[in-house]
Amino acid sequence: MSFLTVLYACIFYAATAMLVGGLAVKINRYARTPAPLKIPTTPAPTTTGGVVFRMAREVALFESLFKSNKWIWLFGWLFHVSLLLVTLRHLRYFTDPVWFWVVWAQPFGKYAGFAMVAGLGGLWARRFLVDRVRYISTPSDHLMLVLLLGIGLSGLGMSFVAHTDIVAVKEFFLGLMVFDLHPLPADPVLLVHLSLVALLMVIFPISKLLHAPGIFFSPTRNQTDDSRERRHIAPWATKFDVGSGSKSK
Repeated sequence: MSFLTVLYACIFYAATAMLVGGLAVKINRYARTPAPLKIPTTPAPTTTGGVVFRMAREVALFESLFKSNKWIWLFGWLFHVSLLLVTLRHLRYFTDPVWFWVVWAQPFGKYAGFAMVAGLGGLWARRFLVDRVRYISTPSDHLMLVLLLGIGLSGLGMSFVAHTDIVAVKEFFLGLMVFDLHPLPADPVLLVHLSLVALLMVIFPISKLLHAPGIFFSPTRNQTDDSRERRHIAPWATKFDVGSGSKSK
């Protein structure tokens, strides 16, 4: 087995462990963080079903962003939907036989790469062209966009310019899943693409990209607007007598 194959196998094993472990720690921390106040963004639903429907609209349509800024919503929604299609297309490298709905997604995912790069370009331009956004932008914000653009452009390069042996790539990743290594093609564009993906997996749990799972734990989105119907007490405060400040009997 070549050194390159062993090296990238180790990289992806480590990156996967960091991604899964980091997400588990962060999500556990989100779940344990108390929400002592009722602060749903109004107008807010008054039932649990309404909260679920609102959260679905927020996740699928970026409703609040649409209401606040249409052109940022356009680039943001374009990027995220394209990223979803590209991700679905990549599932063919981890399934054998390939699921039928992954087969259906192939042509859409292939050209969604262009929309993904366009969306990222618009979001990055915003950090230069909008004064208030440029003022609060940090080097990490720009580097994250560069990383995502690098992944998108290198992926498009393999699809339309410098083709690689996708059969060998699939065998490599299927082998990784069962700890049976298969040779990885030594194509430069492929190695750049995989390196950037592994880097994204490593930094994802400590980056602003954690808004993906974080939105589900936002009290402004996941709370019902029932403060006048029932008293809201944070879980950690239930053992105290709110009136006297002493522990309840």
